[in-house]
Amino acid sequence: MVTAVVKVVDVVDVVVVVVVVVVVVVVVVVVVVVIVVVVVVVVVVVVVVVVVVVVAVVIVVEVVVVALVIIPPVVVVVEKSFSDAAPHVWNSLPLPIRRIKDSQEFKSALKTLLFLMYLS
Repeated sequence: MVTAVVKVVDVVDVVVVVVVVVVVVVVVVVVVVVIVVVVVVVVVVVVVVVVVVVVAVVIVVEVVVVALVIIPPVVVVVEKSFSDAAPHVWNSLPLPIRRIKDSQEFKSALKTLLFLMYLS
């Protein structure tokens, strides 16, 4: 009878050990999966940041190219003084704008002209 009790205890010990091993394996697998998920998320975030930075740089370069190359200057003035430059600027304006007498109307027409010149 004593030996039967010992064998039952041995079987219980084996079952406990197997359960503990299974639990440890499950915990290790869960930890590994969590680490892999975190690494993947970090990699995705880094890739997104790099793409956003590259797109921003491309946009800035395009704006600079447009500003420097495509948009023509309104007037090229060689002289340095205002008294020399003013007639060149005035003569570069279209005749209908130069004929406007009202200052508010002139300002509005001039702003519209400059806006249209920079859009084209």
